[in-house]
Amino acid sequence: MAPPMVLVSCDRFERNDLVWSGGPASYLEAAAVVGLLPVQLPTISEPIDPAPLLDVCAGVLITGARANVHPSHYGAEESEAAAPFDPARDRTTLPLIREAVARGIPLFCICRGIQEMNVAFGGSLHHSVHALPGRDDHRSPQQPDVDAWFGLRHDIEIRDGGLLRPILGERVRVNSVHHQGIDRLAERAHVEAVAPDGTIEAISIRGAAAFALGVQWHPEHFVKSDGPSRAVFEAFAQAVVAYANQSKARAA
Repeated sequence: MAPPMVLVSCDRFERNDLVWSGGPASYLEAAAVVGLLPVQLPTISEPIDPAPLLDVCAGVLITGARANVHPSHYGAEESEAAAPFDPARDRTTLPLIREAVARGIPLFCICRGIQEMNVAFGGSLHHSVHALPGRDDHRSPQQPDVDAWFGLRHDIEIRDGGLLRPILGERVRVNSVHHQGIDRLAERAHVEAVAPDGTIEAISIRGAAAFALGVQWHPEHFVKSDGPSRAVFEAFAQAVVAYANQSKARAA
């Protein structure tokens, strides 16, 4: 049986005097490890209507990225602290997130993805979490040793009554590679987990018919070696398989 297809977001960036659409292969490989077929949705200057692909896919994976959501999407002014930006990605992912939830398609959002999820439903972002009183520095300097760059750094407390507690238990150690974070929580968002300094580390969407989870850390990097990282991807995959089976049953 063919693995169920998941749409994976892309970034738009310049390299070698060309404009590219793509993203780290680690997200694609993590999806494949848990039995899914990852298919990238291009991010180009012209808006793409994802409806035809949403008609046939069984899940959506929104990846992390170097660029940030443009502040205009949550009523803030553009600033150097909030940069860099990827407006073409914003035009693609924000409506895609809302449409996936509206259709009941399983949705998993990572790092920039959780920030997009919060903004898509009316929330806002802090530009520099490390500059806030009482907050820790959640950044990790880029370095040649990628495993050290994405190394597990702090625990998170997982709250009861959500998606994550049955998957990961009450506490788990995660990595931290971000400088932005959730400020005003979207009205439909439920806080799933927090860092020791109070930074929101995971949210889900209230009233979603299917798995709709965003995490601030990077489980894709250690999906082959870290049990909790694998577990959260497995939970997403189970939701995707269930949706694919339901779709087949409706079409029969």
